[in-house]
Amino acid sequence: MVEIDTPPPPRKKKTKSHNPGQPAMLRQVGRAGKHRPKPIRRGRSMPNWRDVYHLFLRLPTALFVLFISGGYLLGNAIFALVYLSDPGGILNARPGSFADAFFFSVETMSTIGYGVMSPGDLFTNCVMTAEALTGLLTFALAAGIIFSRFSRPTARVMFSEYAVIMPYEGFPTLMFRTANERANQILEANIRVTLARNEVSIDGSRMRRQRDLNLVRSQSSIFSISWTVMHVIDESSPLYEATPQSLKDNNTELVVVLDGIDETYSQPIYARHSFVAEEIRWNERLVDIISQDERGRFIVDYRRFHDTEKLPQ
Repeated sequence: MVEIDTPPPPRKKKTKSHNPGQPAMLRQVGRAGKHRPKPIRRGRSMPNWRDVYHLFLRLPTALFVLFISGGYLLGNAIFALVYLSDPGGILNARPGSFADAFFFSVETMSTIGYGVMSPGDLFTNCVMTAEALTGLLTFALAAGIIFSRFSRPTARVMFSEYAVIMPYEGFPTLMFRTANERANQILEANIRVTLARNEVSIDGSRMRRQRDLNLVRSQSSIFSISWTVMHVIDESSPLYEATPQSLKDNNTELVVVLDGIDETYSQPIYARHSFVAEEIRWNERLVDIISQDERGRFIVDYRRFHDTEKLPQ
């Protein structure tokens, strides 16, 4: 089944607990286009600057462009101040002009080539040499990071806004659907669904447990349009005898991970999603989105991709 990628309605970032004294659980997996709050890590140093390459790859595009632009301007400003410390070191530059020194630095760092201004003494030539080397190394690293950001394969997979639990072939069945937003195919697609919830052990210890759900079909050799994922809730299911209230009380979350090979990139791609208790609808069904026209062609209505409807009584 498939439909249009309708923007999801605003949703709370926290799932409130219904147990007195129990803290609300944060969503473990962020949804597409939304960032889950990061956990607070105490007792360890900030690791980001030890892994600058990874940090730059994860930065949002706007922040990445701002960081690169700001670093470029700041670097040229610093070298401009160094040039100004040597009066007369730049030939044909106005005495004490920061603008002239700055643009001379830009020409040096970018290896554009000098016009009117040029180095005038040994000190300025040494600074110019150091800046040219700095620019060479910096641009090489920046170009590599930019290429990595734009060349890495990404998945464009959409998931239904809600999961539903409805009778199917005599058993209550958990269902949700996913679709490939691109007009190509994902080969050897695999999907896994994990149930995460708070549980109390026999000795009374509370812990966050994760249990895999058995799916009716967890693999698809070719995933091109849509895929309805189903889990039968029988006696072997972690959801057996669960109720809407019990899911909320235990801060239940369904974590979905899909992987496969994009036929365009010929590289592995990954997508993930999650459903919290409030996003699992009981005794409802996913609206059918596939039909045929008079010529026998399949029609997929993405405009109703996220719609559900109550089951007839």
